[in-house]
Amino acid sequence: MKTLGASLELVEPGSRPNCGAVLSRAHPAARLCPCWRDQQYADSACGYAAMTLAPKGAEVLSVEFKISLLAPADGLRFLATASVLRAGKRLSFCSGEVRAIRESGEELIATMLSTIITKTV
Repeated sequence: MKTLGASLELVEPGSRPNCGAVLSRAHPAARLCPCWRDQQYADSACGYAAMTLAPKGAEVLSVEFKISLLAPADGLRFLATASVLRAGKRLSFCSGEVRAIRESGEELIATMLSTIITKTV
């Protein structure tokens, strides 16, 4: 999270929103954010959402994801949220969203569907 310049704001098991991260800009002078950062934000949110329903001490890892970039990542801050669509013993299926927060309001800029594997340690 530190590498992304992000902080975890809310983590709750259950329904949406069960994982949210308010993420800062990539650079104070830059308003546009590269698309790989959208992917990292959404993937992190999905991972944290899956972790809320994983057994204690387990680790989670993305196996597969599909991201749709809906709008340019132009904003002062970014908010990534995710929810678990279905949690299984080994695989969880998550849905994530990334929103750009601007002075004029919020805009949905990316959506993600991901498959997360749970590994018990």
